[in-house]
Amino acid sequence: MHSKSAIERDWILKKPYLSLIIPAFNEEQRLPQTLEQVLAFLQAQSYPSEILVVENASQDKTFAVAREFADLHNSLELPVRVIREPAQGKGSAVKRGVFATSGEYRFMCDADLSMPVEEINRFLPPAIAGIDISIASREAPGAVRYNEPAYRHFVGRVFNTLIRLLALPGLHDTQCGFKCFQAAAAEDLFARMTITGWSFDVEILYLAQKLGYKIAEIPIPWYFNPDSHISVVNDSLHMAIDIFKIRFQSRRNPA
Repeated sequence: MHSKSAIERDWILKKPYLSLIIPAFNEEQRLPQTLEQVLAFLQAQSYPSEILVVENASQDKTFAVAREFADLHNSLELPVRVIREPAQGKGSAVKRGVFATSGEYRFMCDADLSMPVEEINRFLPPAIAGIDISIASREAPGAVRYNEPAYRHFVGRVFNTLIRLLALPGLHDTQCGFKCFQAAAAEDLFARMTITGWSFDVEILYLAQKLGYKIAEIPIPWYFNPDSHISVVNDSLHMAIDIFKIRFQSRRNPA
């Protein structure tokens, strides 16, 4: 029978199967409950995993709240870590997380947890096979939206139509904040990333299509959160500008 220390050494040497990356900007209120749910879910899984919170230029106590949770719950069996990314932009935070984790799969997870955490296994083998990137979709057949105001849905569909026409034909929803990358694909794509704001995932998926990575959309139940940090008008305008930047940069620097 193995001693406890031997078991611990075996676990330390075991590479995480799943790295859950949570970018967090001004999330002191929502983050504790999200971390509780994520931790409970991962503790119930048979595969080794890790949680990484990337605090991203917050003006509130997000970093302190995350550190307190990590100090209370970090373990050899399921590491919980917190790092700071001073550069503003969700893309900057996710990129930092991708290169600060070591899982065979890197899963980006919004702090609002608008997708039930129990859906995560649908993004991983054996639920999917032969896929490099699996993305949550609020628009793919089988997806359900809950409590979303009509104007938000309308603006989102206009923007997604623009994305499909100019950058990503064939994908129904590129902006849902839950995406899973096989490790090699993640490191390759995020090393090429130039957009650091909300539109970073459009660029990542655009590059992925050009490079021939296999992408799957996973229809999910999605719950609207009225405390979203997204400004519908301003952020949509910036994203539209970013799409043209992505196309321009791609023509100058083919993948």
